[in-house]
Amino acid sequence: MPPKIRELIAQLERAGFVNRGGKGSHRNFTHPGSRKPVTLSGRLGDDAKPYQVRAVHLALEELKK
Repeated sequence: MPPKIRELIAQLERAGFVNRGGKGSHRNFTHPGSRKPVTLSGRLGDDAKPYQVRAVHLALEELKK
């Protein structure tokens, strides 16, 4: 079962990402140590798409380097 959008947001916020807003259901998360923002779209209770899970995973891995 895929994670919910709210779970991905919680992972990003625990890692220090900040929601800088977005248009509509889009949210852009930035981190001072990350090169590019992570964009998540959808309602909080929606299942995350595989590309969204991958984007969050890659952003968190980039911070560990």
